Amino acid sequence: MTQRYRTVDVSVRGGDLRVGIWDATDIAAPTLLLVHGVTASHRSWDLLAARLPGVRLVAPDLRGRGRSNAVTGPAGMTAHADDLACVLDAVGAQAVTVVGHSMGGFVACVLADQHAERVRSLVLLDGGLPLDVPAGLDADQVIAMVLGPTAERLAMEFADTDAYLGFWRRHPAFTEAWSRELEDYLAYDLVGEPPRLRAATSYATMAEDTVDLNGGAAPVQALARLRHRTLFVTVPRGLLDDEPGLYSDDRIPALLAGTPSVRHCRVDGLNHYTLVLSAPGADAVAGLIREEIARSLSLIPTENLDP
Repeated sequence: MTQRYRTVDVSVRGGDLRVGIWDATDIAAPTLLLVHGVTASHRSWDLLAARLPGVRLVAPDLRGRGRSNAVTGPAGMTAHADDLACVLDAVGAQAVTVVGHSMGGFVACVLADQHAERVRSLVLLDGGLPLDVPAGLDADQVIAMVLGPTAERLAMEFADTDAYLGFWRRHPAFTEAWSRELEDYLAYDLVGEPPRLRAATSYATMAEDTVDLNGGAAPVQALARLRHRTLFVTVPRGLLDDEPGLYSDDRIPALLAGTPSVRHCRVDGLNHYTLVLSAPGADAVAGLIREEIARSLSLIPTENLDP
């Protein structure tokens, strides 16, 4: 089976969200809702989509990002969750498996809490559970600690697409993971006109979201009330290809304590970015998602699927 990629605009509070859809040829194919990270876009899922031809994939540019960067109004995890409910309405999807990467994992958890009937299960890719951020930091300190150069580039301008790609070529996360698909994803991120191109993500929206996911009321409540089956996937290296990753191995037991619905799987050899933005990462995630879809549809015994 093959997919047809298209985009649609979905009306939400404050404007329209751009939504990428990879249609499966089988009209009975299951639907996945894919939620990207804090400065990403729906194009971060291109590699995964190519590996799931029998699944309909629905992936928005979240408000303040990509071609949704003109949406006005407050951000935060609740706003994104409400937007996703609108997306599901627009594409005629009821209960779906939701896959969230990085910040998208926090959005997915809040969607599952506040719109529980729309979620069948969750796959959290290096996000969604509390980060190891000290209490008492202001917004800029949290952003610098969690995102570093990823946030700094939002204030930069680039003469052309090659200059922007050059910025990312120097990034340690992609030293061994550069690809044509990565270039396409990065090029989509640019808005404006040469020689004053810039990343599409709104710094103000990113800042609001970063503060909210690190201790905001909605994510804390969502985790405390988590009742959907959840697969939590971590990698050993972080945003700068550094060790440990966002979730060090010694923190995992405490994070999972009291959340019996959450299973953990570590995927070795990857960093926070390459988990979704590289062929090996997409291969691993696609395999985990196929297993989760089978679980959700009760096609295979769950006891045979522990990662």
